[in-house]
Amino acid sequence: MKNLRYLFLLLLIISCKKENDINIQEKETGSLPYFDSADFTPQWTKGTHRIPQFSFVNQNGRTITNKDYAGHIYVADFFFTTCPGICPKLTKNMNILQDFYKDDSGILLLSHSVMPWVDTIEKLKEYELNNNVNSEKWNLVTGDKNELYNIARNGYFADEDFKKTKDESEFIHTENFILVDGQGYIRGVYNGTLKFDLERLKRHILILKKES
Repeated sequence: MKNLRYLFLLLLIISCKKENDINIQEKETGSLPYFDSADFTPQWTKGTHRIPQFSFVNQNGRTITNKDYAGHIYVADFFFTTCPGICPKLTKNMNILQDFYKDDSGILLLSHSVMPWVDTIEKLKEYELNNNVNSEKWNLVTGDKNELYNIARNGYFADEDFKKTKDESEFIHTENFILVDGQGYIRGVYNGTLKFDLERLKRHILILKKES
């Protein structure tokens, strides 16, 4: 038990140090790092990892691919429509982003279902209507489970449990919001349930807008 406490404290210290390094660099240079690996170690030279090619279907039955997001800054997350836990908080905060950037066509949102065997196009459409989702700004996508889980784990590095277990049968559930720039590079990761991190995300989007 004592060893577990030490491990937790060590991981917390490492996480805080990474965040502090990013904040210092941000203040000194007005730039954001690139993230090329699942441990989210910040890289201050241009990244090598981009979000891989994808093809999913949105709440309107339209095929959504990387081309729909090319040249746009976007925020991605993972959810399912029947989730009673963190998903309503994630959706609420995505809604805040949607409203905040409603007049900025350069900022888009992308939510991937992690329960595609339940989240049909019809279910996503119902979710859109119940949660004031604007499909011009925000796509809710479903598709093949393996493809969705692969891009979550190997594209967005969004599944923290998979980093530990490497068990491909595990269900994905993450509170992360992932910030992606117009070239497909990951530039930030945030706890999508926290208002504090939402404000940090907005600040970082402003930096990316200046960068481009």
